[in-house]
Amino acid sequence: MNNPNDYDPPLSGVRILDLSTGPMTAVGRLLADLGAQVTVVRLAGVNDNSGAPGDDMLDTAINRRGLPRVDADARQWPDLIAGADILVESTRPGSESEARLDVRRIRVEHPGLVVLSISDFGRDNEFREWQATTPVLHALSSELTRSGIPGQVPLVPPARQLPYHVAAAQAAVLVLSLHLDKLRTGAGDLIDFSVLDGAMQTLDPPYGSAGTASAGVAVSKQERNWVAEQLRYPILKCADGYIRICLLAKRQWHGMFEWLGRPAEFADPKYDKLRERFMSPTLMPAIATFFRDKTRAELESAAQRYRVPAAAVFTLPEALCTDQIRQRGFLREVELEPGLTVPVPVGVAEIDGHRASTLTDSVAPQHRPESAPILAGRPRRNEGLPLEGLRVLDLGVIVVGSDTGRLFGDLGADVVKIENTAFPDGLRGNLTSVSQTYAAGQRNKRSIGIDLRSDEGRALAHRLAAEADLVLTNFKPGVAATLGMDHDTLKAVNPGIVVVDSSAFGPTGPWATRMGYGPLVRAAAGFTDLWVYPEDPEKPAKRKAFCDTVTVYPDHVSARIGVLAALALLLRRERTGAGGSVSIAQSEVMLSHLAAEIAEQSAGATSAFEQDAPWGVFESAGDDQWVAVTVRGDADWRALCATIGRADLAADPKLGTRAGRVAERARVEDAVRAWTAERSPTEAMTTLQRAGVPAGAALRAAELLDWDYYVARRAFREELHPLWTTPFVMENVIIHSERIADPPLRQAPLLGEQTREIAADLLGLDDEQIDDLLRSGVLESIQPAEIDGVGV
Repeated sequence: MNNPNDYDPPLSGVRILDLSTGPMTAVGRLLADLGAQVTVVRLAGVNDNSGAPGDDMLDTAINRRGLPRVDADARQWPDLIAGADILVESTRPGSESEARLDVRRIRVEHPGLVVLSISDFGRDNEFREWQATTPVLHALSSELTRSGIPGQVPLVPPARQLPYHVAAAQAAVLVLSLHLDKLRTGAGDLIDFSVLDGAMQTLDPPYGSAGTASAGVAVSKQERNWVAEQLRYPILKCADGYIRICLLAKRQWHGMFEWLGRPAEFADPKYDKLRERFMSPTLMPAIATFFRDKTRAELESAAQRYRVPAAAVFTLPEALCTDQIRQRGFLREVELEPGLTVPVPVGVAEIDGHRASTLTDSVAPQHRPESAPILAGRPRRNEGLPLEGLRVLDLGVIVVGSDTGRLFGDLGADVVKIENTAFPDGLRGNLTSVSQTYAAGQRNKRSIGIDLRSDEGRALAHRLAAEADLVLTNFKPGVAATLGMDHDTLKAVNPGIVVVDSSAFGPTGPWATRMGYGPLVRAAAGFTDLWVYPEDPEKPAKRKAFCDTVTVYPDHVSARIGVLAALALLLRRERTGAGGSVSIAQSEVMLSHLAAEIAEQSAGATSAFEQDAPWGVFESAGDDQWVAVTVRGDADWRALCATIGRADLAADPKLGTRAGRVAERARVEDAVRAWTAERSPTEAMTTLQRAGVPAGAALRAAELLDWDYYVARRAFREELHPLWTTPFVMENVIIHSERIADPPLRQAPLLGEQTREIAADLLGLDDEQIDDLLRSGVLESIQPAEIDGVGV
């Protein structure tokens, strides 16, 4: 790690007023950890109540730790807002608080201000007054219909504020992208941010890029197929618990075959094919038998030797006690209030080798940028996008890599993807076609084929880096350095370069070089063990039903954290001229979403936080139809009783308090279940929401496309790729604001499809030089016209 005294917090000098309440206070925490001067404001008549119904006070306390607070009234407010760069607020749409704050008037009076206006469903549509909770967001993002065992109630994922935490990362990215643009245009903006949009796009997007286990099949096509889920990343019983392995690639299977002792039964070359391994009725039972008498530690050690990706399935307390967490200093004891000291995550980004966090920084220097010396003169395409003029070299692979670069491209940057046929992006599937999941993650990029293993190839990449702003990687630690594309190498070529690396467990610690697919990261971080149905007291010895296989979490949110930190460094570059490095550990991003649960467990109060009743997912009319119904307090309870026609429950004094309802949870939820069973999910949802009760139909991915909310928010679009005869569906709008346009429509490229164009325009090579480099294999290019039978 670099000398902490040399660390310059990237958002130093950025002044933020935070009026938000509830779980979306996580936005301010992310920005404060990167060095922003975040002031929590309690403004009379706007957010000076105790908070929204159902607020998790522990989660909010963790988000607010160490931030200065100001109580203000209408007389003091003008002076506060006059000195701010960014305003974050979350008044309820349609409320008196929203009217009093009046952010549109604020924008007129302060045209250079960037305003992040957060609400559950956005403020520009007929759903603006609907209300959300964690189960409702999981239901309406389609995540719920892919979680759990078919035939049983869909399983709400762990981390009680998970949809909000991932949405907060998206919101922070949007704020910084607009603030960076403001430095060169002088124009602020008003972002109408919907938590549902952020959760849908950032947790497990149904029309986004999916992992390699999907074999190119979009998440939107996946259902709760329990058998398939167990085969993708199988979890097997062993002597002291469970272990998860990955046998997707042929080389991984070959390692497993050697580990098993080369059994004749599985020597047939047909087992090199993923489908054959999945379809075999004897292979997985044989591996399970082989594992049964070995400990997790023994299996992890042997897996490393045979190069089989594997991870012990840890409980959360076990995960927090690992050498990896301890050596990286991820947790620190913090006094949240007198008498309550608990461990909290320090921060989720390392900047220049320094853990970016208010817990690791003394009083940070608050530098104020006076101008935008680097970006001011960059040419723009005038497409209304905030990152126009930026150039990004994208070496990222699989989901984290694809999403990180794609976000920059969607926001207007020129993203150049560097790859070669010897080591193509694993999401391609093959080199002559484009799957829906690849198209979703690689849109708005150009591709150049360069062999970085050769001296000449690295020299060409360095010439590109000399004129670039960002380099994105997510290899195992050490690989980027081997290719000459790490920050230590590139800063000699370009002192202003910003390099992002994202890995499973971070660049240091005993697990740094582990192979880390998302499901293995979830297992090692204690998340998989939490994603299970409640234990049946009548069957204590029953095998745990782990239900997290289908999701891609935390890849998409880790990509946002990488983009957020990169934007912060670009802002620092505007005042210093120097670049920097970003390192993201995906496991730590995940654990940060469990901060409240970690604090509770440490305090010995694992059941201190229990949701009100009813709170859960209930069966509706129809086949495998479900609706999430939640109550956050007494007002919601009274509205629920009136809506479902149960005046008797409303009149029962035992149910008049949260504690009473929790004690009678079974009776309360039976009443809700009887009502929802007679109605479709949409009818039940709409009726309850109109009464002010948070509810959400458990929508399947295909149902999202036609739901009026997503139609109004322009959430999806169809795109016809030249290699497909039918259109793809993919995400559309990222930012709803006054002046930012929808994402461009540039299609995902084949490997090296733009090699000639990039070599000529950016490297200054003529046709003869390009031809020579193509013949020698230093450059590569695949063109659609060269593929027989175009159309899939």
